Amino acid sequence: MACYFLEILFAILVLFLHTQLLPIHAFISSSQVKCIERERASLLNFKQGLIDHSGMLSTWRDDNIDCCKWRGIQCNNETGDVRILDLRGSKVHFLTGSINLTSLIDLKNMEYLDLSNNDDSGSTHLPQHMGSFKKLRYLNLSNVNFYGEIPYELGNLSKMEYLDLKGNSLSGAIPSQLGKLISLRFLDLSVNYYLQGEIPYHLGNLSHLKYLNLGFTLLSGAITFKVGNLPLLHTLRLGGNFDLTINGAKWLSSLSLLTTLGLDSLTNLAYSHHWLQIISELIPNLRELNLVRCSLSDKDVSSLFPSHSNLSTSLSILDLSDNMLTSSTFKLLVNHSHNLQALHFRGNNIVLSSPHYPNFPSLVVLDLALNNLTSSTILGNFNFSSTLRELYLEECSLTDTNFLVPSAFVGKSLTSLVTLDLSSNLLKSSTVFHLISNFTTSLHTLSLGGNLLEGPIPDGFGIVMNSLEVLSLSSNKLHGQIPASLGNIRSLQELLLRSNNLSGKISSLIKKFSMLSSLRILDLSNNRFTGEIPKSIGLLYELETLHLQENNLEGDIYELHFKNLSKLIDLDLTHNSLSLKFDTTWIPPFQLFNLGLASCKLGPSFPSWLQTQCRLSFLDISDAEIDDYVPDWFWNKLQSVSDLNMSHNSIRGTIPNLPIKLTVLTSPRTSAGSHIMGQSHVEWTPQEY
Repeated sequence: MACYFLEILFAILVLFLHTQLLPIHAFISSSQVKCIERERASLLNFKQGLIDHSGMLSTWRDDNIDCCKWRGIQCNNETGDVRILDLRGSKVHFLTGSINLTSLIDLKNMEYLDLSNNDDSGSTHLPQHMGSFKKLRYLNLSNVNFYGEIPYELGNLSKMEYLDLKGNSLSGAIPSQLGKLISLRFLDLSVNYYLQGEIPYHLGNLSHLKYLNLGFTLLSGAITFKVGNLPLLHTLRLGGNFDLTINGAKWLSSLSLLTTLGLDSLTNLAYSHHWLQIISELIPNLRELNLVRCSLSDKDVSSLFPSHSNLSTSLSILDLSDNMLTSSTFKLLVNHSHNLQALHFRGNNIVLSSPHYPNFPSLVVLDLALNNLTSSTILGNFNFSSTLRELYLEECSLTDTNFLVPSAFVGKSLTSLVTLDLSSNLLKSSTVFHLISNFTTSLHTLSLGGNLLEGPIPDGFGIVMNSLEVLSLSSNKLHGQIPASLGNIRSLQELLLRSNNLSGKISSLIKKFSMLSSLRILDLSNNRFTGEIPKSIGLLYELETLHLQENNLEGDIYELHFKNLSKLIDLDLTHNSLSLKFDTTWIPPFQLFNLGLASCKLGPSFPSWLQTQCRLSFLDISDAEIDDYVPDWFWNKLQSVSDLNMSHNSIRGTIPNLPIKLTVLTSPRTSAGSHIMGQSHVEWTPQEY
């Protein structure tokens, strides 16, 4: 009886707890709350102007009633209104078309909007009604291609904490009303090359601002901030034609929390010693300093690093690229920057003609590209840190003699190095492959393109360098067959071998690569490969770029070749003897940006499968044995095309009035029905009308 009583009591307790937790569960789950019909209609209206080739909006359908379950949407679980709209794009997945923000006007309670990295090919203004989203806290419209002025109505968004408009085509002045965004913590207006005028002093009211980026603009005049403005700022990036006044320097010195300072293309910095002094002595916590394209001399940099400078102990990242610095500055930094982790010196006048042994014990990244290092012995003049992971030495006029191994270096290794860039130098001997593999075997990226390398790629290179993700050997004089060992580098994502004298059967080569399941880019163009492309190329299902142009390939290509290549965005088979035999009803699994099929046999009918390709920017189907009328649908697909070549075919028809910017070069017999303007290039040489 006692046991039975305890069981009943336990059951009642469970029931009680369940009923008490039910409201919490209902709040967590959105299954009981559906979206508001008015907002659902607004979202569907927003979708209408968009072109979605990657399926980002596949759940946005009339038959999918609850918009709270659509991709990129999050709703309030009690009221059902949309709070988050997140459709940020990526390299492969992004939206095109017209991004009509006005259609979202009914989303009154939206707090978070991210449409970054999409392509507004409609070139839309930022609408004035953006100021209607009163509850918006986060707005990211970076890299979308908006143009025109920044609407001053954005100043009405009093709850805004994050505002990112970088990478657009915005113009005019920064509206002073942005100074009303008193909750703002992050503001990025960089890479808007037509923004101009002074920085409005009203931005000094943003007392919570921590990040401010105004680089790569046409802003000019005095920096209008006063001491006490922006006290919480930890990142400041400026670029333009600013007057570097003493008052501006005083304001800079008051930023006690500043950890990152970037001054890009301020050519008068070299003449503003008060600014250099402030940077050197009065910013105690600076971790990253970028002074790129500032016309700095050795004397200017030496004033930044006196013996008592805070920079000598605090600085971790220093970028002095594209100035007028010599080896003297490089030696200076060896003595005064022991904590440096990244040093960027590209595009200066570094020579290092005398024996020199830099010792940056904490260095992770060293960039000396675009300097003259011909008098240096790379493995002798440099005492590389054991922590070094990235080394950039491209375009340094390096020859084979720069890689002689001194006796002091024998037995040493650079086990930490993961990136090595030696591209665009004067290296000739293939012994550089052996040298690299002897001293570092953990590389993820190796760039040797644009040299004079001769001979074959060593047979065992892929066995030793089995951690490679990127291998670039393009534009050399390599010959022979590609060693089978490269097919054993399972981590390989990019293989760039264009413009060499490499040879062999393409079928055998693809068979070697069939296990490279991570390969995204394969460029074998402008070599001497022969034979038929095997259907097994479809095993490389991660491929995004396939370049096989300018070889001696032949044979037929069918749908099966591309069956699994759904991620392909760039395909070039130009100038081979290939015949594409696709069914008229074929729907490719991919959406291409670039397509080159010049000299491939596509005809005699106009290739109907092209009507499925809505993202094309480059299209070359010249000399393709097409003998047909151009279908009407083709002209409707040219909305995004900037480079089109259909020459040397027997194409008939009339060029219509096109709502796009194209220049059509026609023969005297062409029936051109429009005034077509722009910068693009279309060749049109029909043979009969």
